[in-house]
Amino acid sequence: MTIRLWGRPTSARTQKVLLALAELGLDYELILASGTMGAGGHVAKGNQPFGIVDTPEYRAINPNGTIPTIDIDGFVLWESNAIVQYLGMTYDAAKFYASDGKIFASASRWMLWENNELISPMHNYVKHTIRFPAAQRDPDIVTAAREALIAAWRIVDDQLARTSHIADDAWTLGDIPMTIRAHRWFLLDVPAPPFPNLERYYKSVAARPSFAAIADPAMHLAG
Repeated sequence: MTIRLWGRPTSARTQKVLLALAELGLDYELILASGTMGAGGHVAKGNQPFGIVDTPEYRAINPNGTIPTIDIDGFVLWESNAIVQYLGMTYDAAKFYASDGKIFASASRWMLWENNELISPMHNYVKHTIRFPAAQRDPDIVTAAREALIAAWRIVDDQLARTSHIADDAWTLGDIPMTIRAHRWFLLDVPAPPFPNLERYYKSVAARPSFAAIADPAMHLAG
């Protein structure tokens, strides 16, 4: 089996796939691709992006020009959540959702929720505190992003008071995006009230061997 993955390690969406592959123990080839980040950092600071995403060859497999995209023996898939779901369903349904449709639906719900409620404010927070040059940073956007993140984490913390993991008492594919977001949240050290259940959860998922795939702070704090 040959797996090729287009993306960049500093992309949370790419990290979802990296973490899923690590959980499954699958080997892959990572092809660096991005329209906004490169080896030196963000394009807003004058750095060159990894590119590839705007080429005709890449658009032929992903018409959106986004990352990540995966090719598994000729089967091409884009959208990080879809990739993670496919990997789990294909290679270890028992581990990823206990081969149970209800658990799969619950885990998928939290994956979609993360996509809707955590990605945008966290992305804005990182851009306006780390990635953009100081002159382009907007403190109002930082404040709005922080408030949105606190509101979202309250919901997560409440859920984690009832289940040890986000969708169940056992680890599921729903924990893949939540692990990445929790890791980034604590690395960013955002001023916020304590979330004891989230802290307990973070320690638990960070102890999984697969966490090494996304542990490096540079993957989350790259500017």
